[in-house]
Amino acid sequence: MANSRRVEKVSSLIRKEISQMLISGIKDDRVGAGMVSILDVEMSGDLQHAKVFVSIYGTPEAKAETMEGLKACTPFVRRELGHRIRLRHTPEIRFVHDSSLEKGDQIIDLINRITPHDIPSAEEE
Repeated sequence: MANSRRVEKVSSLIRKEISQMLISGIKDDRVGAGMVSILDVEMSGDLQHAKVFVSIYGTPEAKAETMEGLKACTPFVRRELGHRIRLRHTPEIRFVHDSSLEKGDQIIDLINRITPHDIPSAEEE
């Protein structure tokens, strides 16, 4: 089992490399349907599995199409990681849609909708 510093370092390196692949390496048109951002990479303690958390902006159809494209190009991404990163075993890659940024935007929108007259003042209580 790798120490936490190594897991963190490999996770960061995988995130960087997959981001580069999204910019120039992945040719699947479905991946370009929505704007994709790599939020985080969660590695298992033995460095055998990596969950890649992605945020996708766009319509629901574009999001679904982009996730299909990412899942279809997973073998390519793993093979490229094997060439770019020198590890004993290239980890299994799994893309996971993370909607936390969208939920955060919704909460900020709700907060911004609150007007000053909606908030009770200290005199009214």
